[in-house]
Amino acid sequence: MAGPEAGARGDIATRWVELVVALLFVLAGAIVIVDSLRVGITWADDGPRAGYFPFYIGCLLTFAGLYVTVETLLRWKKIGTTFVTRERLKPVLLMLFPSIAFVVLIAWLGIYVASFLYIGAFMLWQGKYRILPTLLVSVGIPVVLFLVFELWFLVPLPKGPLERLIGY
Repeated sequence: MAGPEAGARGDIATRWVELVVALLFVLAGAIVIVDSLRVGITWADDGPRAGYFPFYIGCLLTFAGLYVTVETLLRWKKIGTTFVTRERLKPVLLMLFPSIAFVVLIAWLGIYVASFLYIGAFMLWQGKYRILPTLLVSVGIPVVLFLVFELWFLVPLPKGPLERLIGY
């Protein structure tokens, strides 16, 4: 575990990351187990029920998460390295928060308008592209998505008020 010791203000220690990720695995495994029990984990006349295999995967996830949790807590004092500094976390968050906003916008505006805004904003902000290439790509990608999914594969994607307004 080479690296600087955790302790600078805003730095995130490795031990906390290990603990949180392990507990998220325990939570995910527990959710899978509960839902598998809901749909059935036994064998039916025609084979295993829908929850049979997911149940065992959930058990493995839960066990692995508990193992890492206990191991992390037992060696808590020895895990003193910095996982990420505030300086290195900032660019990650600058990508994460707009991505979260994109997902939220899909629910309100639909995937096509949200994709247009997301791609266009990133091309202007991060890529420093000019307006014409930005417009071509940010309009082109949603059009291609529409053609491929809606028309060719007949898979409806989330729509928003604009699509409802034009009757699609």
